[in-house]
Amino acid sequence: MPAHPDQPDGHQPTPHGYPRPQLRRDPWWSLNGPWDYAIDAKGSVARIDRVEWQGSIQVPFTPETEASGVGNTGFYRTVWYRKQFEAPPLKAGERVMLHFGAVDHAASVWVNDRLVGTHVGGYTPFAFDITLALRESGSQTVVVRADDDPFDLAKPRGKQDWHERPHSIWYPRSTGIWQTVWLERVPRVWIDQVRWTPNLHRWELDLGLVLKGDAEAGLQVNVVLEAMDRVIANDRYSVVAQEVHRRIALSDPGIDDYRNELLWFPTSPRLIQARIELRDGEGAVIDVVHTYTALRAIDIQGDRVILNGRPYYLRLVLDQGYWPDTGISTPSDDALRKDVELVKAMGFNGVRRHQVVSDPRYLYWADRLGLLVWAEMPSAYRFTSDSVQRLTEEWMAVIRRDFSHPCIMAWVPFNESWGVPDLPDSSMQRHYVQSLYHLTRTLDPTRPVIGNDGWESVATDILGIHDYDDDPDAIARRYGTEELSRLFNRERPGGRQLLINQQAHAGQPIVLSEFGGISLATAHDKPSWGYSTAKTPEDLAGRYEALLKSVHSLPMLAGFCYTQFADTYQETNGLLFEDRTPKFPLQRMAAATGGKHLMKDLQFQMEWRERLMSDQWHQHLSPNRDHLTQT
Repeated sequence: MPAHPDQPDGHQPTPHGYPRPQLRRDPWWSLNGPWDYAIDAKGSVARIDRVEWQGSIQVPFTPETEASGVGNTGFYRTVWYRKQFEAPPLKAGERVMLHFGAVDHAASVWVNDRLVGTHVGGYTPFAFDITLALRESGSQTVVVRADDDPFDLAKPRGKQDWHERPHSIWYPRSTGIWQTVWLERVPRVWIDQVRWTPNLHRWELDLGLVLKGDAEAGLQVNVVLEAMDRVIANDRYSVVAQEVHRRIALSDPGIDDYRNELLWFPTSPRLIQARIELRDGEGAVIDVVHTYTALRAIDIQGDRVILNGRPYYLRLVLDQGYWPDTGISTPSDDALRKDVELVKAMGFNGVRRHQVVSDPRYLYWADRLGLLVWAEMPSAYRFTSDSVQRLTEEWMAVIRRDFSHPCIMAWVPFNESWGVPDLPDSSMQRHYVQSLYHLTRTLDPTRPVIGNDGWESVATDILGIHDYDDDPDAIARRYGTEELSRLFNRERPGGRQLLINQQAHAGQPIVLSEFGGISLATAHDKPSWGYSTAKTPEDLAGRYEALLKSVHSLPMLAGFCYTQFADTYQETNGLLFEDRTPKFPLQRMAAATGGKHLMKDLQFQMEWRERLMSDQWHQHLSPNRDHLTQT
């Protein structure tokens, strides 16, 4: 199956990569780059012809960032954008879709002065069919109005500060377009959604397809799956009511060693590539998309997390998802890949993407390189009927977008009771957390859900505890006990109850999902914040090693998440500086992070690669040695 190009057709290569990696269609055209912009501080301009354009902005970077060329970190409600573009040539029946990866927070979009659609939700993608708004010839004009009240605490906003300058653990605001804008040409009827659900127990992949466009009789889809340079399925299905829902049974190799080669692990991230063709009643190909999936299962058994039938110890690091010059926007696809590679080089097998919805390209690299992702919803900070509706709707869209990524291992709708500040005393707020837990389990029954990570748990599959005590002995005493009732009744990390009631814990795994936070800053003229402070790189390394040694010694824990991956603005408790330079050697860091588990991972990965290189293995699985060595 040929590799699908990752650059736009007919344009200069974009540094951001294909923006929707799990549903790739050629051709596509990036609209990133210079746009006209205007900041409307009060949001009072209602008509395009009244906008006073102020200069050029580099999309997809927000006006708060240096990379945008604007660097305005003040308070403003509205940003206007305008760009000229050439429409792609169309054949009869074809359409042009205008896609936005994300616009914070509410967007209205016009093409050639015609309103083509609106969208609310700062972290989720949307697209409009702009075919009827296009002129027959000449350049086209797209205008976007992005509305984002900087003082609105009832909307999902994550770590975006409501003060003029970032303070404590909050960062600069992000207004307007912050992910790739792009054009796509689609046929008269096209594949609009692809959803994969692996079922390891049945050795199957469940496929769900949704079509859009003109309904036709006799439509069929042809699905070809490849892994290890071999076709493992080649099936054709009829389309019913513009949808396809089928279970694709795979040949079970039976022997564990052979089975493991097809499973996705962080140490052996085997992806299954898929080519999906939509055909008309005469058999002619109408649409072609490329996608991928993986065979893997995340389960909870007793007090352990289970990956593909094996107990799996979580070694996560908390990642805020910000960069110094680009803020919440991704600097480039290479930067995303480097971040994933660094996390693995530091000895971690997963990451908690904290208070941000990951760029799909980050999830792509986590899928491809082998990194578990704990996915979290950016918080609102007020509890109102409006905030409940807004967060719930956007959370559902996040799950819908990211459901098929093999790397995602858990969903977290709430963090540290943010947005539900009276959880112990308010039955309404407790019901809200419980409802989001059950709604998430309804939308995705295949992954664990952490209802409220950190403390005050009322419904969860994993009990996440946040504890920034920097004394390794105190950590060992607190979590070294076998008397869970003492932990839940007497210990209050962060001054909060761990459980609202005892029924909230029924033997689920316990994960120390935030700890550490040791600050080391070198620039004394800049603000610096952390939970505790190291004086030198050697001091940081020694304190990190002592904390991790203590955590690794605790059989109660099913894993941990260290705070944090890299310095983020004034929060200097990263293991890396903001530019991703390690604060002490990566090899030493990885040894402390991995502890007794690291050798098992290294041995597993070495055995996997040795099997791939063996002649007997290649004869059994693939005639193409070069392909496997590249994997």
